[in-house]
Amino acid sequence: MNKIISLFKKNIVFIILTIISIFVLIFLTKLFVPHTKHGIYQSQCMYKQPEDSIDVVFMGSSHIHCDVNTAYLWQNYGISGYDYSAAEQPLWITYYFLKEICKTQSPKLIVLDLFAPASFTDDYQYDFMPDNLYGMNFSLNKLQMILTCCEFDKITEYFPTLFGSHTRYTELDETDKEKFDLSNKDMASFKGFTPYFGKTKTECNEIITDEHAELTEKTRTYLQKIIDYTNENGIELYLIVSPYISTYEEETAYNTFKAIANENNIIMDNMNHHYANMGFIPEKHLFDNSHLNYSGSKIFSDYLGKKIKEYYDIEDHRGDPYYSSWDDGCLEIEKIVSEHKSKKK
Repeated sequence: MNKIISLFKKNIVFIILTIISIFVLIFLTKLFVPHTKHGIYQSQCMYKQPEDSIDVVFMGSSHIHCDVNTAYLWQNYGISGYDYSAAEQPLWITYYFLKEICKTQSPKLIVLDLFAPASFTDDYQYDFMPDNLYGMNFSLNKLQMILTCCEFDKITEYFPTLFGSHTRYTELDETDKEKFDLSNKDMASFKGFTPYFGKTKTECNEIITDEHAELTEKTRTYLQKIIDYTNENGIELYLIVSPYISTYEEETAYNTFKAIANENNIIMDNMNHHYANMGFIPEKHLFDNSHLNYSGSKIFSDYLGKKIKEYYDIEDHRGDPYYSSWDDGCLEIEKIVSEHKSKKK
């Protein structure tokens, strides 16, 4: 015992310095990580959600967190949903996101948008890597994800997180200061949805084709992993394509995804073919050629909510105090919309 005490005393300075270094590293990481709502904040706030409260997880690229209005779905359908997505997210990252959220949540349904795997076909995609990586907590799951999505010689560009974000010291502003003031309640009220305001002048013609594109082996592998994981954990899987100005090549990829869905008894809806049923008008409801504006998000989410209620048994939790953070989230969206209207006057 005396030897242990003596050893501890000799190393007390080292132990104290190690503890201080860890806290400094955590602080600097939080300081320098960008405060974006295109994946990073979606991941950070996921950890603040009440345990086992999210019934429906919406996953995929920015088409999810810009288009799926979780506030509207809660107010009108009682769906406790969360947009757990990131910009241009490939399916191999979606797979690890799925495993991550299931550590604290027991979702009944995963709604997966297929825009990114239809549009971006490289095995390694780096343009929006920070949005996909920086918000996730350190774990074995995150290490496995990094090894899957980064070539070995590029890993240190993104991991540890501080290595990739430390150069932001010249860009720090009030927004970075504000994130230290966010309470757990503030973060729990955020449900992933990031509204856009404005319109794009565009014309859209529905693309109808029977052609099928070849998917990459990596895309096929991780789609199957997602299918297997949801089956093994008793989770329903609903594949969608949110409305946008698609290309012929993308539509041929969606045909291939549809065939895979049919083989696995999974429902898939390509919303690019449902404009009339939705009441969707591209020049009125698109922010740009790829994302919906706030009005469009309500049109689409109304139609999506009806489909979810038609296909799946999702409980209505409105009025339950345990789900009050969704009421708080609706108030936050109303505040954002009100501020936007005030700026226009």
